[in-house]
Amino acid sequence: MRSLFRRDNRLGLLVALPFAAFVGLFLVYPMVVVIYKSVMSDGTFSLDALGRAVSGPYRTGFINSIALSFWSALIGGVIGLLLALTMKSLARPRWLHSSLDAWSSVASQLGGIILAFAFIATIGAQGAVTKVFMNFGIDLKSMGVSTTGFWGLVVVYLYFQIPLMFLVMMPAVNGLKASWREAAAIMGASPLRYWRTVAVPILTPSTLGGILLLFVNSFTAYATAYVLNASYPIVPLQIRFLLQGNVITGEEDLGNAIVFWVILLLLTSLLLVTVMQRRTLKWMSS
Repeated sequence: MRSLFRRDNRLGLLVALPFAAFVGLFLVYPMVVVIYKSVMSDGTFSLDALGRAVSGPYRTGFINSIALSFWSALIGGVIGLLLALTMKSLARPRWLHSSLDAWSSVASQLGGIILAFAFIATIGAQGAVTKVFMNFGIDLKSMGVSTTGFWGLVVVYLYFQIPLMFLVMMPAVNGLKASWREAAAIMGASPLRYWRTVAVPILTPSTLGGILLLFVNSFTAYATAYVLNASYPIVPLQIRFLLQGNVITGEEDLGNAIVFWVILLLLTSLLLVTVMQRRTLKWMSS
């Protein structure tokens, strides 16, 4: 029995080796190189580049990226959660559930040039919806509706943020057992108290974890923002500009320093997401 167990372990390790090599070569190694280059200047340890990476226009880029990610994650998270709760309460029609699942799976992965073009063709300066409103004397641009501004980017990002939150929250929402509600009702708890003392505490870790996941997803979005407004100061576009060699002499390490802060921010967010997911699994298994 022991020899069979050891053989299975060796086979598992052998199968995992290609994946480990792939992760090490394309994820761990580049990350180590970036961190090394961001703290080493001419062979000496220095934190000067890290300081310059969060000052001046680059600080503005971080502020814009964090604000864009925060609002798109918060709004998308709330709407996605409400959508999941609505689908949980609707038993019919059944085709609506499968259709919404299919759309969410596709829309959560949609981005880049295709998504940007869709919104430009819809609510852009010459978009279809913009022209329809113009026929009624309503100028959307004068009302601040634009795909190039901050809130315009938030609206575009919501297209993939909402379905992603829906997919994240559906397992947690479906995990709310009917017996819990029945037990609360038998003990005299009102529906409001059931949600306050049972459902909300159970859903909170999943909700916070989902919002953090949306934050990371939005922070790393690049192509959509580039097509809509290439001059808008957000971190991914600044990194692209610097890594293409558009830097003055003596600031070649600035791109790596900005990437260092991004890695630190994303790793912290992903660690918190993992903690929230473990708490959710603990609730669901109890």
